[in-house]
Amino acid sequence: MASLYDALPNFTDVLDDVRRHVALSQDSADGLEVTPMLLLGMPGIGKTHFAKQMADLIGTGMNLVSMGSLTAGWVLSGSASQWKGAKPGKVFESLVDGRYANPVIVIDEIDKAASDAQYDPLGSLYSLLEHDTASSFVDEFAEVPIDASQVLWIMTANDARGIPNPILNRMNVFEIQPLTSSQARHIALRLYQSIRSSHDWGSRFDDAPSDDLLDKLATLVPREMRRALMAAFGNARLASRGMLQVDDLPRCTASKGRIGFVQ
Repeated sequence: MASLYDALPNFTDVLDDVRRHVALSQDSADGLEVTPMLLLGMPGIGKTHFAKQMADLIGTGMNLVSMGSLTAGWVLSGSASQWKGAKPGKVFESLVDGRYANPVIVIDEIDKAASDAQYDPLGSLYSLLEHDTASSFVDEFAEVPIDASQVLWIMTANDARGIPNPILNRMNVFEIQPLTSSQARHIALRLYQSIRSSHDWGSRFDDAPSDDLLDKLATLVPREMRRALMAAFGNARLASRGMLQVDDLPRCTASKGRIGFVQ
């Protein structure tokens, strides 16, 4: 996990928690069991990226459910077969169609889940987040009990106030802090090197960016850094340069002040 600590310096508390669970399952016949977690933090800080990195580390795949764009309240638990267009929910599909009993399921922007009097999209989590009841979860479409107790749940949210307390009480809650200036520069450097090494055209550019460029990138959240770097690489290539300059960044980026970071 050393590489994750290096790549995600503001997720140390979460990684420490995962390490404890990994230590328990190491050299044993037990599967990895991780307490459901909620990641709270500002948009773009890397919460969903962390979930993807965790899924890659564990190797069981990731299923993403975005509550911000949810169109059906039964997306997790499935809908009764008598309804038109009925089908199993994400949990059933992940376990039955997947290869592992402990997939990572990410509920993105759980604080944006909208419920109405007919159906609460979070209703199934009351049982799914409890180990004992999750072991005999019944999808409304399939109508057969399945063991969902080994699912690794990662929730993300910007604000915990929209999440029901009974669900909050079933998870470990981590408040992800903004990156420090030095951490942000480190992330920017890693992104530069990652983009450069993963493209054939990367060999046309310098091994490392200038300090001025890193300082400017460090004013952005990680999500925006990648977009800004891709634009800068393109602008530098148009100018037949192998060194990225601050002016190569998108204009709105180059003029931004420091936001979202602590000294």
